[in-house]
Amino acid sequence: KMGNAESNAYQNHLSRFLPEEQSDIDGLFDTLSGSSGSAGAKNAKAAKKTVTLAALQARQSAHTREPLPEPMTARLYNGMKSIDLPGKSSGLSEQIAKEQFVIFMSNLLKGNADEKISIIMRMIAKTGGPLKGKQIQEFTEDLITSVVHVLSYRKELKGWSLENTRDSSSGVKALASELLSELKLADGTKPMGSQLLETSFDQSVIEDWVYRVPQISVFLSVVIRQGLHVLHSLPDQTNDILNLVPHCKGIKGRGVVSLFDIPAIIYINSHLPAEMQHKWQLLFSSRLHGESFSQLCAHIVNKGPCIVIIRDLDGFLFGGFASHSWEVKPQFQGDNRCFLFSVFPTLAVYTYTGYNDHYMYLNHGQQTMPNGLGMGGQHGYFGLWIDSDYGKGHSKAKPRCTTYNSPQLSAKEDFTLDAMEVWAVGDTPESAGRKGKKSILDVDPQAQALLEMAGKSRQSEGLREPVEEDEDDD
Repeated sequence: KMGNAESNAYQNHLSRFLPEEQSDIDGLFDTLSGSSGSAGAKNAKAAKKTVTLAALQARQSAHTREPLPEPMTARLYNGMKSIDLPGKSSGLSEQIAKEQFVIFMSNLLKGNADEKISIIMRMIAKTGGPLKGKQIQEFTEDLITSVVHVLSYRKELKGWSLENTRDSSSGVKALASELLSELKLADGTKPMGSQLLETSFDQSVIEDWVYRVPQISVFLSVVIRQGLHVLHSLPDQTNDILNLVPHCKGIKGRGVVSLFDIPAIIYINSHLPAEMQHKWQLLFSSRLHGESFSQLCAHIVNKGPCIVIIRDLDGFLFGGFASHSWEVKPQFQGDNRCFLFSVFPTLAVYTYTGYNDHYMYLNHGQQTMPNGLGMGGQHGYFGLWIDSDYGKGHSKAKPRCTTYNSPQLSAKEDFTLDAMEVWAVGDTPESAGRKGKKSILDVDPQAQALLEMAGKSRQSEGLREPVEEDEDDD
């Protein structure tokens, strides 16, 4: 009877996978357990075959560089081992049976928060039971590190690389800390900082967290698919994995290291409207295009929705997402999809409050209105402001920016700009002129006139560059 119950549970889990997915999982198990031979013999022996931690680690180190960092391999093994099979004394065996392997895959790749949670608890700590915030933090950092590592290893970063982005180690810590800030105790309080690390969280609280923070499940799925190299070739229908990292355009071969790190790109991208998450294209970089406000305007006007990121002289990194094309005009523009964000020292996104509609503002060459680029707040008190006298800016938010509820983003309220980038997100609008051949000065004679009045005749003439449209940077 036990055998039947066991095979029923096993069959139910197996049936969640498409036939080609099943054969992919079978193939991986066979490789790990060292089975081979004819199908009939294989099936007869399959029940007896098992996988050990050593086999998982050996699969990793069969390559010169491991697809997964060693701590994550051990966590996956503990997760597999935690699955109780009917009629077997659980947790005593060091071997992973085929049923445990399939149920593990089924729960983590196809299951709901309830099915994932006991496995995740054992991946966090072998012992299970209430877990300290510090243990959850270590797991989350391991998970993010593994995602960055395995995507780089499998060449799945879509044109980004560890060489053309800033070092990911501080980004891993910042993203983990942002995800952990969603941990809520049963009474609704959110412990913070050192208090969080010492607090004990029980299974129901962690389950609630996994349910509310979709990144945990998405990251686990990436680690299993790309790390164990299973189901990776089959199209995944979930957009959060498809667009986890956007395609990167416009940076290749230009010797630029982006102000973004990979964890920040993943996090900021997940907050963009879904239809804009597939592609980022570099429009402006102060290191490529020089430190000039007219250059900035020439590169970003009428280019569709954009992300602006700034580094101040103190090394703070922050910016905003503009949901509409920038236009030079003395009125506020944009809509409630705009947001401000911080990348370093903390990673966070600040969305609109409904208090006012001061989403985005860009003005140049006017006597009566402030000239510069701003987001949120009001004239003289922007959540983010870059003065047209390029190089100066402010982030005035005492105590919070009215439009986005963001705190002061820069180290000092009035900051000096160290570097800046603007990325177009999603598809370039038709109005930008096909293949980006047109400059703002062609499209907007008023802007040209303003520049000429300011004695800055068309200096961007010689500076046009071919825009990489749809060629692949991978």
